[in-house]
Amino acid sequence: MDMLQFPANIAAAAGVNFAAIMPEVILSVIAMALLLVNVFINSEQKAYLGYLSLIGIVVTFFSVVSGWGAPQSGFNNSVLQDNFSLFFKGTFLVSAFLTILITDQYLKREECNWGEIYPLILFATVGMMLMASGTDLMTIFLGLEVLSVSLYVLAGFNRANLKSNEAGLKYFLLGAFSTGFLLYGMALIYGSTGTTRVAAIASYISQNGMVLSNPMLVAGMLLMAVGFSFKIAAAPFHMWTPDVYEGAPTPMTAFMSVGPKAAGFAAFLRVFIVALPAMKADWSELLWVLAVLTMTVGNITALKQTNIKRMLAYSSIAHAGYVLVGFTAGNAVGTAGVLFYMLSYAFMNIGAFAIIVLVGRKGEENNNVSDYAGFGFKHPVLGMCMSIFLFSLAGIPPAAGFIGKFYLFSGAIQAGYVWLAIIGVLNSAASVYYYLRVMVFMYMKDPTEEFDWLAVSPSLALCLLLSVAGVLIPGIVPGTLLDLAQKAILM
Repeated sequence: MDMLQFPANIAAAAGVNFAAIMPEVILSVIAMALLLVNVFINSEQKAYLGYLSLIGIVVTFFSVVSGWGAPQSGFNNSVLQDNFSLFFKGTFLVSAFLTILITDQYLKREECNWGEIYPLILFATVGMMLMASGTDLMTIFLGLEVLSVSLYVLAGFNRANLKSNEAGLKYFLLGAFSTGFLLYGMALIYGSTGTTRVAAIASYISQNGMVLSNPMLVAGMLLMAVGFSFKIAAAPFHMWTPDVYEGAPTPMTAFMSVGPKAAGFAAFLRVFIVALPAMKADWSELLWVLAVLTMTVGNITALKQTNIKRMLAYSSIAHAGYVLVGFTAGNAVGTAGVLFYMLSYAFMNIGAFAIIVLVGRKGEENNNVSDYAGFGFKHPVLGMCMSIFLFSLAGIPPAAGFIGKFYLFSGAIQAGYVWLAIIGVLNSAASVYYYLRVMVFMYMKDPTEEFDWLAVSPSLALCLLLSVAGVLIPGIVPGTLLDLAQKAILM
């Protein structure tokens, strides 16, 4: 009897609580099982791995939902499954689900249907989840590395495409470089406070005061801000984004533009709001500058892009700037706006990339804006879907993008950052030009192609249906999602 109780006693003494990481455990087991199954099936059956991945994501999503409102801490308080992490985990799972729906058609077209892509997407999602639930700097770093290594492979997944190889190499080199900043910042924080626990760092700073008199602590904060800024593609740390997004396989570009960005914001928020609230006056000013630079650089550069993937890459940079506006506010409205916007952004951006996957064909991805001439007339339903996604990205009602920006900017105004909100509104207005330019080609230019190669698979059709619903329903009836976001904030 004692032997049976011994492992439980050890688990209790070590603070182990697998309930705190149950979604991560489920998804990891499924990913490892898929790697094993992949060895025993031929290339014609690789699509079944995608279906199994979707089932795994749905099961994991139910695990996330079941944990809502019942916080679980584990592993000596190095992970915390609270509403904040659960909301982000839901966002990551939605991103992975939609990405897998558009992946199969792309892989068959490009003849790179290797089954490893599905476990890699799941492992990347596990890394994101660890970043969101980590309450220890080392746990956050572990999640970041699991995510990053998976993304490096996914960016260069199409081995026969030189641009994909280049994207994977650039992402690896710059990602490793930015990780150095983040890890060095964490080391300086540990050297200043003697702990890597997020809550313990806050306790040490509040008890000892004199924050600015400790240059090591300030340097650690700045280096961590730089590291996180690389991950969310904030200017001036955005250099890798356009080349990697353009060269990576289009479904992976969609995935990278949403999930990892949300994970970066989840860790960024938890570290700065929970661990460094005493330094809020300092990091708010830093984020103010980052938000303005990111919005402005992203939008101005996007204005002159003729390649739609590069345009959406710079657009993604600009959207990181909008989210930084809510982060800078640091109040309940702004933080809830961040959560709402990241989930809405998953639907609108992956939906737009789904259309890009459709328009492309083997060896010719048709990524120039001019390639969409007449697309809206040739395929009215698909043109309407693309228009909905572009309207939401531009922040035009009744799409979810408008509600998200409204709350981000409202939070900034309530916190006294009126000029920051005004700059955000002006940037959002400027972005309308390059989004509408795509619609002008779709509806006001004579078609140069018949688009006779388009074939909408059932999985891609489901992605478009879910994305349109995810854009319009929160835009028209935002109450439920906003209520969930408000219950998930760290205040």
